[in-house]
Amino acid sequence: MEKKYMERLVGRYCKIVTKEPGDDRASVVIGTLEDVDYKDGFILIDSEQGLGCLRISTIIAIKPAQKHKKHTEKRLITEDNKAMVGIGTLIVFIAMVLIAAVAASVLINTSETLQSRAKTVGTATIREVSAGIAIEQVTGYTNPSKSLIEYLAIQVRPRAGSKDIDLSLCTLSVLHNNLSILKLNESLVQIVNLDNKSVFHTPITSGSPYTIVENTSQLYFGVIAVHDPDGSILTTNGMNSGDRALIIINLSAILDTGGLEPRKEVSGTLAPEIGIKAEYDVTAPSVFTMRIVKLD
Repeated sequence: MEKKYMERLVGRYCKIVTKEPGDDRASVVIGTLEDVDYKDGFILIDSEQGLGCLRISTIIAIKPAQKHKKHTEKRLITEDNKAMVGIGTLIVFIAMVLIAAVAASVLINTSETLQSRAKTVGTATIREVSAGIAIEQVTGYTNPSKSLIEYLAIQVRPRAGSKDIDLSLCTLSVLHNNLSILKLNESLVQIVNLDNKSVFHTPITSGSPYTIVENTSQLYFGVIAVHDPDGSILTTNGMNSGDRALIIINLSAILDTGGLEPRKEVSGTLAPEIGIKAEYDVTAPSVFTMRIVKLD
């Protein structure tokens, strides 16, 4: 093929028919003619298979051709698909970041709520465990004939490390043949031996003929302060560290028998508003030799 014809096709999309010596059939190569080397006898063509060389002596025919639209559209569609994949990846990434942020926010709020509740529960638990009232001893006071115990005097104190205890909010139970619940009569609170008499003869007020013991009932108990340096029991019904008091119970008003008989048992609890309750369980001796009886 002459030089002047080949050079006119350089840079154009061509259809090239070649036939190698000894081949029965011709081959067709479609691509862009990049260059012609007459010296070595080759042409440089860029086809779908890539950049290659053809020997000029094998070329039978060469003519310009048009690029197939289908090939171009396919390439464009492929490029668009790659773009769509990139946008989808970006959307998924943003969604993951948002979900992680929401999850982190929920975890932070939950941890703060749990911490606050744990602190509240811990404080309440400490108060419940550390606060409380303890019973030191139980003493009975019989009738003049020493046949029945008419009154009980329960000596109490705050537990070690306990906060102040409001006696007016304490609930006292008495269990014998039935169960009785008593509360404090705030008018029956006085300091012991106000007139230098026996504990069971402590008057309501100084010089009064009426005693704390005799004015207790089946619904209310009285309190006699045994040790109250700051006067908290007398003024506010509150016991603090170091205080001691006697809880006076009227068994003659509570029990159907008019009092606790010899060898009989009585029990119950003294429960503060917050803290550990105190329990008592005592049995009367078989014989009352004195009006004041220590119960075990």
